Amino acid sequence: MAEEMKPGEQTASSTGDAQNKLQSSREHARKAAEDLKSAAGAFADEYRGKAEQALGEARGKAEQAWGDARSRVRTFQEDAEQYVRENPTKAVFTALGIGFVLGLIFRR
Repeated sequence: MAEEMKPGEQTASSTGDAQNKLQSSREHARKAAEDLKSAAGAFADEYRGKAEQALGEARGKAEQAWGDARSRVRTFQEDAEQYVRENPTKAVFTALGIGFVLGLIFRR
């Protein structure tokens, strides 16, 4: 027949089982936390790479736009200088007229 345990022995065995289960649960939770941390790190690295790539593309587009604007301004300046050299009288009278009109506007 089954041996009967005394109440003190049965409690000690139950306490040992509970402690083993608690330790196992702790280890399982620790492992789950480590897995979650690893997954979050991988996720962050992936999106950091995507953000850096988008930044590089935006920087490239901005540099290209800046270069285009500089070349347009340079072309406009060269065209204006050429026009003034070819038509000095018109340029002087145009400048005087614009100055006169601006003077009237700002005087008010």
